[in-house]
Amino acid sequence: MQFGLFDHIDLAGDRPLAQQYDERLQFVAAADAAGFYAYHLAEHHATPLNTVPAPGLFLAAVARATKRIRMGPMVYLLPLYSPLRMVEEISILDHLSHGRAEIGVGRGVSPYELGFHKVDAEKSREIFIDAYDCMIEGLTHDRLTYHGPYYSYDDVPVILHPLQQPHPATWYGSSNTVGAAWAGERGLHFASNGPTERAKDNIDAYVKALAKRGTGVEIPHAEFPGGGAIGISRQIVVAGTDAEARRIAQPAHEHIHNNQMFLRNEALRRTDLKSRPGYVDSPSSADFDASLAEGSTIAGSPATVIAEIERQIDRLGINYLICYLMFGTMSLTDALRSLDLFVTEVKPKIKTDAGVAASR
Repeated sequence: MQFGLFDHIDLAGDRPLAQQYDERLQFVAAADAAGFYAYHLAEHHATPLNTVPAPGLFLAAVARATKRIRMGPMVYLLPLYSPLRMVEEISILDHLSHGRAEIGVGRGVSPYELGFHKVDAEKSREIFIDAYDCMIEGLTHDRLTYHGPYYSYDDVPVILHPLQQPHPATWYGSSNTVGAAWAGERGLHFASNGPTERAKDNIDAYVKALAKRGTGVEIPHAEFPGGGAIGISRQIVVAGTDAEARRIAQPAHEHIHNNQMFLRNEALRRTDLKSRPGYVDSPSSADFDASLAEGSTIAGSPATVIAEIERQIDRLGINYLICYLMFGTMSLTDALRSLDLFVTEVKPKIKTDAGVAASR
């Protein structure tokens, strides 16, 4: 069982952005020293949900502020990039981190963000797949020749290559079974989010497709039984008591939920944006107690948090818990205290058979 970090670096509103960046780097450095496996950073555009819409820039800073923790986007929105540029950016990050890059990829769940970039959301999946195939071709060859439905290159010299060969491991984060199945078919590492029962559907779709593939993940990691990560992302706050954890977690949860709903609310009041709730359902309920009940948020004393994590491991069969430990209005002090309690009082006491997920 491995433990990682997830992050949006959403706009807190009560402190300068430069301070938020500095605090996040300090927080990730503490997670690095505590032995977390990887730091996964989201990419969103034109929304307070994400203040790092160019995740590679911030991850370059993370690379130099840390020593062991692996890092990468969760996810690069491939329809918004030139595949050739992706090859170059991934290579730079992998060298700056001395081979610690983990590359999450996706099509972009928000039609509003894609629309701002003039990408048709209806075609985003096929654009994404073409971009992914082209990117992998560029990462693994000295010259890029590729002709697909959306991207085409002829004999382009590829000067930069990743430190990890043939390339860093690729990951897919999905809140639906279609994307989950694609990730399994292609042999990517996988993570889901949202209510436990919905996440189970996604994980089951991934596991079924991966088993049908028959050869496991494309770039295996020995840290995970069977070589492949099967993860779930959860907002987690640990404090001395349930009441104290609630005091910290509830306003933070409500704040980030409002940030998650920003573009959907924009669409409801603007005539030039088409509201499409199916694309942008929030990963967790707006109501804090409902989010706790559905499993998207875990908050409480160490004993409370351990019990809920073990329940979800048993239900989902995961081998990777991606902890969202600093979000919304949380102060650095509260987040570091939660991190410390997680490392000292939660993580060592979790009982799980980590081999179940990767072998089933």
